[in-house]
Amino acid sequence: MADLLTIGVLFSAIALASIGAAWLRTSVIPLYIVTGMVVSPAVAGELVVEGYDVPAIAVTEFVEVGAELGIVFLLFFLGLEFDVRRLLDQREQMTRAGVIDLAINGGIGLLLGYLLFGSALAAFLAAGMVYISSSAIITKSLIDLGWIANDEAAPMLGTLVFEDLVIAVYLAIAVALVSGGGDPASIGLSIVVALAFIGALLVLVVVGAPLFQALLQSTSNEYLVLRVVGVTVFVAGLALAIGVSEAVAAFFVGMGFASTGQVERIERLLEPVRDVFAAVFFVWIGLETDPQLVAGVAGLVLVAVVVTTPTKLASGFLGGRAYGLGPRRSMRVGLGLVTRGEFTLIIAAVALQGAGGTLSPTVATDISAFAVGYVLAMSVLGTLLMQYSSPFERLAAARFPSTAP
Repeated sequence: MADLLTIGVLFSAIALASIGAAWLRTSVIPLYIVTGMVVSPAVAGELVVEGYDVPAIAVTEFVEVGAELGIVFLLFFLGLEFDVRRLLDQREQMTRAGVIDLAINGGIGLLLGYLLFGSALAAFLAAGMVYISSSAIITKSLIDLGWIANDEAAPMLGTLVFEDLVIAVYLAIAVALVSGGGDPASIGLSIVVALAFIGALLVLVVVGAPLFQALLQSTSNEYLVLRVVGVTVFVAGLALAIGVSEAVAAFFVGMGFASTGQVERIERLLEPVRDVFAAVFFVWIGLETDPQLVAGVAGLVLVAVVVTTPTKLASGFLGGRAYGLGPRRSMRVGLGLVTRGEFTLIIAAVALQGAGGTLSPTVATDISAFAVGYVLAMSVLGTLLMQYSSPFERLAAARFPSTAP
């Protein structure tokens, strides 16, 4: 358990990172991640100054739950910007973009995983790590850069939704294979439960507008915040308990509240809550990063970054074109989807469950270290590519002339 002083140090470090980002005029996300690395036991915990151990912050239950809440609120805000009718109207474009993304990045992930780790199961795990983009980090960047209201947001959000639906099925299969309980019936049941829960949420969003509206029938800001947070966190927690991504659940809840006509009020009141827990999520990534372990697989991480950055750019660009966007905005889609994050780390945790069983301890450790290093590299790279997208947009416009925006 973490004491109040430790949590105070954590938030003080986060505040200093925000000051640094303002001074450097850059995105705060990479600085949050680096801050987590600096204060972690792997770095600060190994330092001794004049005979005294430097205090470090471990990944406590508070940090883990805070990170999960960060994912939940980021995806909830994403849902607030995405009308369910728009999602249904664009299902064909979303499916095309999603299939392109899965075929290119899942395929290259399988091949790369087998070449790097030498087994079919390791290749399957690596495919998931390479395929899935970070909904949480990308959402934060979309909001910070103001892209959330632009045309490129639709294919990015559509692709992220498709990925999250795929990953719900993927994780059910991965857990069964890694645990050695690859019984087709149990795998099938897990998949059916996950899809049924997602389907129920979609139906609730489509027909439950009066219910969401009734929840917000209050002039009290306090009551509104408590009701929205209560519903969102409960549904996300329920989803996680039955094996469905809490991110997917929070996204659908956000779409439900988007139909109430009180989006602006919800965003204004809950934005500080989102930003606090989002900061904890990004710091958590840094806390999970052991530089020594990552250094041992640095070559593998470098190969993966070099190979998979262009594939995400290509699939995102093609996804943007599937939505009818011009080259500039399609390039933004590709740049925006480069970032990997929370789901890659979840797959790494699944890999460790198979250590000594379905995976050798060495391979399981290497996969986990690879995932952490890969997330660190791709989260920083993807965030910076979005922030400094102009040269790539001009290149796309020159290479693929079009009258579309």
